[in-house]
Amino acid sequence: MLKWFRKTPAAPPSPVAAVPGPLEQSIAIRSRGAGHFERGEFDEAARCFKEALVLDPSSAAACFNLGLVLRAQGRLPEAADAFHQAWQADESMADALQLLGAIRQEQGDLPAAAGYLRQALAADPALDGVHGDLCLALFQQGEVDEAARVMADGIARHPGNAGYHAFEGNLFVHRKQPADAVQSYRRALALDGSQPGFHHNLGIALQAVEAHEEAVQSFDQALALNPDYPDAHKSRGVALMSLQRHAEALQAHERALALDAGDAGAHFNRAVALTALRRHDDADAAFARALALDDSRAEVHNSRGLLLSDRLRYAEALACFDRALQLEPGHADALANRAMTLGHLDRREEQAGAFERLLEAEPDYPYGIGFLLSSRMYACDWRGREALVARAAEAISAGRRAVVPFSWLAMQGSAQSQLECSRIYAADKYPPQRRALWRGERYAHGKIRIAYLSADLHNHATAYLMAELFELHDRERFETTALSFGPDTPGEMRSRLKRAFTQFVDVRSRSDDEIAQLMRGMEIDIAVDLKGFTTDARMGIFTRRAAPVQVSWIGYPGTLGSACMDYIIADGQVASPDVERWYSEKLVYLPDSYQCNDSQRRIAPETPTRAQQGLPESAFVFCCFNNNYKITPEVFSIWMRLLQKVPGSVLWLLQDNELAARNLRAEAAQRGVAPERLVFAPRAPLDAHLARHRLADLFLDTLPYNAHTTASDALWAGLPVLTCKGEAFASRVAASLLHATGLPELVTHSHAEYEAKALQMASSPSMLAAIRKQLADNCHTAPLFDTPRMVRHLESAYTTMWERSQRGEGPHTIKAGSAICSICSSSICTCPCQ
Repeated sequence: MLKWFRKTPAAPPSPVAAVPGPLEQSIAIRSRGAGHFERGEFDEAARCFKEALVLDPSSAAACFNLGLVLRAQGRLPEAADAFHQAWQADESMADALQLLGAIRQEQGDLPAAAGYLRQALAADPALDGVHGDLCLALFQQGEVDEAARVMADGIARHPGNAGYHAFEGNLFVHRKQPADAVQSYRRALALDGSQPGFHHNLGIALQAVEAHEEAVQSFDQALALNPDYPDAHKSRGVALMSLQRHAEALQAHERALALDAGDAGAHFNRAVALTALRRHDDADAAFARALALDDSRAEVHNSRGLLLSDRLRYAEALACFDRALQLEPGHADALANRAMTLGHLDRREEQAGAFERLLEAEPDYPYGIGFLLSSRMYACDWRGREALVARAAEAISAGRRAVVPFSWLAMQGSAQSQLECSRIYAADKYPPQRRALWRGERYAHGKIRIAYLSADLHNHATAYLMAELFELHDRERFETTALSFGPDTPGEMRSRLKRAFTQFVDVRSRSDDEIAQLMRGMEIDIAVDLKGFTTDARMGIFTRRAAPVQVSWIGYPGTLGSACMDYIIADGQVASPDVERWYSEKLVYLPDSYQCNDSQRRIAPETPTRAQQGLPESAFVFCCFNNNYKITPEVFSIWMRLLQKVPGSVLWLLQDNELAARNLRAEAAQRGVAPERLVFAPRAPLDAHLARHRLADLFLDTLPYNAHTTASDALWAGLPVLTCKGEAFASRVAASLLHATGLPELVTHSHAEYEAKALQMASSPSMLAAIRKQLADNCHTAPLFDTPRMVRHLESAYTTMWERSQRGEGPHTIKAGSAICSICSSSICTCPCQ
């Protein structure tokens, strides 16, 4: 607001006896009015200027000054009349037009405001502030390009006006040109660094170009100038969240709320920070407070839905996503999250349709192609599969977020593409942290300290494989810690695991930061991740670098594409030297198989009858108990040809969901096979599930995602597994298990060989009987089920990792146990022997 007055030079001195004329009296009264205005005595000021106008009705200065007083009093219509009279009295008075435009802007008449401001600019192109006022009026009308042109002209005429540069930055932000905005704000600050708002807006622009550290510094500078700036505290909290510094972000949001407790956005931001810190009850309360203050923001409902979904409250989560979409039908995140939740509720048909709608609304939605493909794969709906996979592969090759890595394993078998996919995902979801918790210290322990991190330390496939290994660790040489961030499911397995470790710590309620800090405080030497990119993974813990050595094993069959992981435990079958370049980790080669097994796994003594399982008594039973999403059209076609060539045979499959079973039966019919020749087995307790394997004749594996635990279950139960070995880790697991069981002849290398071998085995009872006898003979002696042998080799690898770390050496390919290089005679191969 202008706070100066029009003044007329004083009249020349007159004789003392002379009586002042009306003009002189008017000037004197205006002078008194100016004094009243400066002291805030608006009524007296207005009376003076009106009196001056009575004496000199043509005084443009008196009209102008009266307009200033009336505007200060909030009497905008009268002020506008006064400025209009001033301009009529003196058409060179561009500032009267400028203030008239400002009043019209305050009254909401933006076209009139812009018209007056244009006239002011035409009357005096050098008038201070008019470019900014006109720019704002144009911007508020949506004329952004014209506003930018006016501001460019204003900067050219007034290059030293810091506010103009700042407004230009605002325009760039609005036009989604944050890099240009950064430069504009920097120019504004170079001219005037004392404005907290300039620093704040620079931080917003830096956030948009993902310069989060610099953004925090800008917000800090704004707060140094004005500690009670609530928006700066809010924005700082958002930047800290982007840096995964959730505890600090929470403090920032709570400071913003201390300054403005009624800010719904700050309550929402606080809820997001609490969610990241896994303070779920507090987060839910914060979401409720935000919604009580403002129920109209789709983003708040969407984020609360994610919290409820994480707590397995899927029906409530779905209601949140529905409300978000009611408020904002095109909200892409809510569309995606709603589709995910439909899957959790086993509403598979609706889920695929929901993902289709997501891609229609936003074709490039991050990982959207993969979401649609995955939902169809779980339902064995192969419509458009080939085109979608090709589209996803092209996007991944171009560095775009197309598919989450775990889903990609089952969609194609390229090791290179899987590395590219993992790198994209790791950079997006798990960027490296600014400050590593472990900074090169050498721990002086009597024993090597190993931490296993998993959500699956209960009745889960991973636990069934690993329980005995945990029990057999050499406690004279190793201290083992379980960091469990999964459910505390009571039962025999949970109790057994709690006894197996030196210490078992339930960290479900702790954030990634807190778990990493715990590991650092415990001085863990080797941290082993058993999850990777699977459900309930917590890779964020490893980005904090809390341990000198970090290892990926068993949970995720492939590379994580992240610098935070030093090693991946493998073997010569799953990761031969010719594909090492497609791993971001250094490979640890165990001599037999990377997969451990529990030799105490119990098989129920009672074998059900075939009739009880819906199987024909005398026919050949092909079997595949893999999850249905692993079944591809190519492999299924091979299976159907086998059923056609082996009279009376059936295919025994696991029933994941009714929709998948229905679709597979339809696919069988399309290939000329009676749908009833597909028999579906419901899920069963592990011991009973293992026992029913005895009813099958041959386990047929899938490609590109092999049977893993499912294959070792079959072999443990005495059922031969026929596999086809591919290129990537997930495509080679069954080959690893068969080699470690002494049955390499069951590993094929092409679809044609796989089909021919299956037909040969199904057509030759004596051949199959010999293989089953060989498997039975090997079962309790083969390396795959020799857990003490596996522990020795694994501990050898751990020791080598630890020794290298103690010497300050980085990760290197390791050959553990008996896998000694014949050229360099070392378990750490340093020669070009591969």
